[in-house]
Amino acid sequence: MRNLICPISTLRVNENVVRVTASLVVALVALYVYSGNLLFILLLGIDFTIRAFTSLKVSPLSWLAIQLNNLLRLPVLLTDKAKKIFAARVGVLFTLAMLVFFFVHPPTSIALGLVLMAFALLEAVFNICVGCLVYTYFVFPLLNPVPVKPNA
Repeated sequence: MRNLICPISTLRVNENVVRVTASLVVALVALYVYSGNLLFILLLGIDFTIRAFTSLKVSPLSWLAIQLNNLLRLPVLLTDKAKKIFAARVGVLFTLAMLVFFFVHPPTSIALGLVLMAFALLEAVFNICVGCLVYTYFVFPLLNPVPVKPNA
């Protein structure tokens, strides 16, 4: 995991708040999978969109995560915000796909939700950012292709 290439910025966020937010994402996806209620997809989509594409300091889930973090008195551990924004953009894509498949083929929507839940669980429990993996192995090579050296 040390060889991952993540987007970099000067902005920092509290890693523990990010992990609690991921736990809340897990809970919302679980509620969607259990109930089949469209409202949970919409809440996730709005939250991911706020975190990914606005200048607002907090989204509803991150606000709740901050409150829980303070209540539990978890330490502040700063991490780069850019990689979390990229992961939120991946979350937007997942929730958009879940929304489309909700109407087209509900079992696929649930399967996508379970994948999103797995990604959020990896973040929450093991501090593994799947967004960084996607960026390292798919996005970065497309943006910065390695030049091919001619045979000498």
